[in-house]
Amino acid sequence: MAQAVETEAMPPAVPSGREPVISVRDLTVGFGDKLVLENLSLDVQPGEILGFVGASGSGKSVLLRTILGLVRKRAGTIHLFGVDVDNASELERMRLDMRIGVLFQHGALFSSLTVRENVQVPMREYLDLPRKLMDELALLKLELVGLDAEAAAKMPHQLSGGMIKRAALARALALDPEVVFLDEPTSGLDPIGASEFDELVGKMRDTMGLTVFMVTHDLDSLFSVCDRIAVLGNKRVLAQGRIEDMLEIDEPWIRSYFRGKRARQIVRP
Repeated sequence: MAQAVETEAMPPAVPSGREPVISVRDLTVGFGDKLVLENLSLDVQPGEILGFVGASGSGKSVLLRTILGLVRKRAGTIHLFGVDVDNASELERMRLDMRIGVLFQHGALFSSLTVRENVQVPMREYLDLPRKLMDELALLKLELVGLDAEAAAKMPHQLSGGMIKRAALARALALDPEVVFLDEPTSGLDPIGASEFDELVGKMRDTMGLTVFMVTHDLDSLFSVCDRIAVLGNKRVLAQGRIEDMLEIDEPWIRSYFRGKRARQIVRP
């Protein structure tokens, strides 16, 4: 059944019987005198791939970076794994960081490091491991995302766009996280590369038990790999639900996005 569009702060997502991995309540974020997010609430359930969509410049990446602690919020609360991040001790915060992996838009690989060294960055920051073991772990993560030892020795500028995304995903998986944040992971990829990346994300979720928070504008990703979708508009979550729910909502932007000329034609029974 389609969900009605909310004009006030959204209630929590449909309960799964388990505590949300990510719980955002009444979040307000602004820059100067401009508010980007206002009274936004959202839950991400364990084991799901949530697609987070909205118009360009609406604040999708701002929400992701605020959850990660990279952008300061003005009001509201953020809980990760049941822990209030504002009241977490330094040790608790470090432990939370080790349970999270991030793929930033365009990959954000360090240009002066090899692919292998890029994957090792989280290991060097949080772990005290022998170099040989880190080399073996880095190669294992790269193999997991479909890259080989030859790619490991290359510099980022020697990689194709698809290889950069895979290398960045390997780095996000370096510490075996429970949650992975993906910021526009298929942006800049051709349709075949984007489809292969979506398939890879789905496989990672299924084999590793990941929870995935995916900021995207890619309709194919929403249709093919996301379990649930949350739509950002008017500085808050307008609607959330399955792709079928989005197709039933009559809010103008949602209707245009999911049922416009570039949307897939879904055959309804």
